[in-house]
Amino acid sequence: MLPFLLLSHRPEDEAAHAEHHSFRRIMGLRSEELVQVRMNLEQPELDFADYSGIILGGGPFNNTDMRKSVVQRQVEAYVTPIVSRVVAEDFPFLGACYGIGVVGSVVGATISRVFGEKPACITASLTPEGARDPLLAGMPALFDTLVGHVEAVETLPNEATCLVNGTDCPVQMFKVGSNVYATQFHPELELRTFIQRLQIYADNGYYEPYEYDAIVAGAAAANLETDNLILRNFRDLYAR
Repeated sequence: MLPFLLLSHRPEDEAAHAEHHSFRRIMGLRSEELVQVRMNLEQPELDFADYSGIILGGGPFNNTDMRKSVVQRQVEAYVTPIVSRVVAEDFPFLGACYGIGVVGSVVGATISRVFGEKPACITASLTPEGARDPLLAGMPALFDTLVGHVEAVETLPNEATCLVNGTDCPVQMFKVGSNVYATQFHPELELRTFIQRLQIYADNGYYEPYEYDAIVAGAAAANLETDNLILRNFRDLYAR
């Protein structure tokens, strides 16, 4: 089997390694079957023919940041042409959190801070189109999932199809073409990884310190395994 590619930009080693482990474990892949490129450290030339599909993980960068570091600008300059090519070729792709902003920007969505969400477990719902989509096969109409973001899709262009809705953030997942997907939520997160991220990014303004216990309690009470099916479906649909 050709490996899948995970594009990461988390600068913290602990967070980057945990992200790779979470995606790999939930997708049921061996280490060599999920190649990680940490774009803040390396920016190799990619040959899509070497991979079954591409995953773009989340992180502290936002498309709408007013002030961007040199590293952030370098990452954006590297990943945007990749995603543009993904869309043009309809290459198997799943972008999580940061990925929804990158794909959205490429296809002409409006990305803003209107629908930001603090770290939390939410209940998401399939749209009629989502209920028919192969990547969401087996998913219930309502499911628990984890979010935490300052920007989101405000409006989608006609060429994109919304697959999952949320209450406070309407576009939780969309699709372009037949094989390009993006989620606002994190289908790779488990409770312990979520707690780790809360701690790593405690000073990034995502939540107030006094909110920590309630956020963890809400996540602990939820079923965080249902959305894992999305990643396994991605593996089964595109492994080659």
